[in-house]
Amino acid sequence: MAKFELVMPKMGESIIEATILKWSKKPGDTIEADESVLEIQTDKVDSEVPSPIGGVLMQVLFNEGDVVPVGHTIAIIETEAASSGSNPEAHTPLAESPAVLEPVNVPFVPETAVISAVSTINGAGRFYSPLVLNIAREENISMTELEAIAGTGREGRVTKKDILEYIQNRKQKVEAAPQPQVIKMEAPKTEVAQPVKQTPATAAPVSYGIQEKKFTHTGNVEIIEMDRMRKITAENMVYSKHISPHVTSFVEADVTNIVLWRNKVKATFEKQYGEKLTFTPIFIMAIAKVIREMPMVNISVEGDNIIVKKDINIGMAAALPDDNLIVPVIKNADRLNLVGLTAAVNDLAARARTRKLKPEDLEGGTYTITNVGTFGNVLGTPIIMQPQVAILATGAVRKIPAVVETEFGDVIAIRHKMFLSHSYDHRVVNGALGGRFIRRVADVLEEWNINTPI
Repeated sequence: MAKFELVMPKMGESIIEATILKWSKKPGDTIEADESVLEIQTDKVDSEVPSPIGGVLMQVLFNEGDVVPVGHTIAIIETEAASSGSNPEAHTPLAESPAVLEPVNVPFVPETAVISAVSTINGAGRFYSPLVLNIAREENISMTELEAIAGTGREGRVTKKDILEYIQNRKQKVEAAPQPQVIKMEAPKTEVAQPVKQTPATAAPVSYGIQEKKFTHTGNVEIIEMDRMRKITAENMVYSKHISPHVTSFVEADVTNIVLWRNKVKATFEKQYGEKLTFTPIFIMAIAKVIREMPMVNISVEGDNIIVKKDINIGMAAALPDDNLIVPVIKNADRLNLVGLTAAVNDLAARARTRKLKPEDLEGGTYTITNVGTFGNVLGTPIIMQPQVAILATGAVRKIPAVVETEFGDVIAIRHKMFLSHSYDHRVVNGALGGRFIRRVADVLEEWNINTPI
């Protein structure tokens, strides 16, 4: 009989831990290959963890509600033989000898310290992850002090372990925020981690990387703690406004032809392709077309370097039932026709509402669109999704009287119009490019042929 360790899988580049929601199996249950063993939650998605092999669940090492770092063993599965085609990241074979599994206390990172995979590079060209920067800010570690820390990560990068060890060994202790206890132990591969819980009483408030003022609340108030996703969103939004000088340009677009065309073909479209036709895939098609013409909005910034993205992956902000937002990504949007974009938009939106998105659905975005018109707003000033440099918001489509130029002179007519808002990072996208981009998107929408075949 062989034993395998089922480990907490890596659920995306920005995810370092996950919460166990529910065990679908209990010790002694038989498990088929690819059968779900448990359900987990990250700050982005809820997901099921399947077993890469068939066997019997021998031991569960964490309880429901425990926060487990990525890569740590969560269960032991006994099988007749090792699976040759299994995913090496999903499990690790245990030794055949009857070695005793001894618990190890592992470092715990508070949930409030986990933010999306955005990064920064200082003037000297050294990379620092947002997690490291967040810890440095909370501990009042200056950039000069941070640069002096020897990094053990790739290319000399400072890791979480490096900065926590530095804080622990620093002679002058900062009395700002309490530090999570870290116990460092060397353990063989067959040793496993025991659950470390974070209780609400010891959870540190979100600092957003700045010194927050304390206010006295008077009157009839209710204090509600942010949920995990709201904490992450708040951290990301403040970080984006801090790192990127935002400028927003506005354009009004006449989308009468699109509205009339959609009204004419939507029933046939749904019957022919089985998909409801909305305005969103049309907007994404226009954005992808203009990005091809102006690729310098499809970039990211690392220090003094501009990273030009050759793929056009459009993120679409979607509202969840609890009013939180999530941004699934349509990969290679410029290579999809209207039918393909419609299917992708409907699929991602439906899975976002039911929390069935996968980690890969949320990664790799190079430009984002958000629809403030859904809430009846005519325009908005969206915040950039780091490390992107631009985001477009579409307002509500309204019938309004407008001056229309004809060959017989100007006339007043009822037109369908909407505002487009384009926020961009003024470090690398100046007003000329940012303004031309949104104007060109409006032009593409206004040029829509009302006789376009489906």
